[in-house]
Amino acid sequence: MFDYLKETIHAYQARDPAARSALEVYLLYPGVKAVMRHRRAHWCWTHGLKFLGRAISQRTRKKTGIEIHPGATIGRRLVIDHGMGVVIGETAEIGDDVLLYQCVTLGGTGKEHGKRHPTIGNNVLIGSGAKVLGPFKVGDNSRIASNAVVLSEVPPNSTAVGVPAHIARIAGERTDFAARVDQISVSDPVAQELCALRSRVIQLEQLTKEKKE
Repeated sequence: MFDYLKETIHAYQARDPAARSALEVYLLYPGVKAVMRHRRAHWCWTHGLKFLGRAISQRTRKKTGIEIHPGATIGRRLVIDHGMGVVIGETAEIGDDVLLYQCVTLGGTGKEHGKRHPTIGNNVLIGSGAKVLGPFKVGDNSRIASNAVVLSEVPPNSTAVGVPAHIARIAGERTDFAARVDQISVSDPVAQELCALRSRVIQLEQLTKEKKE
């Protein structure tokens, strides 16, 4: 347990430039508290003490804003940055060296039975607000963009973006999807609407002027 805690704290220090000391991480970071309490809840869950496991899980949710079902399987050195709003479902599996940002959901679609939640590989980064929904795998070394909604398997060494998510890069190379999507020259719909309204006002003013004449 001590070794697990020590390497978890070191993982936070390595990934978070705001982490000033191991003591600060241990005492003040909600992600550390959530993961360490999950270990106790998971032990209870797997040893038949399911009510106690759920009780620990719900108390942790109240104190940290992070909800991890006691049935979820979590690897080593998981970092939950900020953490508020993170939800990890019962049959979710998380590998080693994973980084989750706030408001991430590892959930189900409500249509499956048995294995309902995703399996996250090693060294995966999931951006804030992303939703990974379903019993599929996110491959090792992959990246999920903020607010993406992932509904199908993500290959290893990939980057997934969008709603629903598409694979934009594999092993550093742009996919056909990324080549088709212009992510820089994006039009502003509000500006377009204002221009259309201004044009319409000018036309109405011209018609009013002509009628008066």
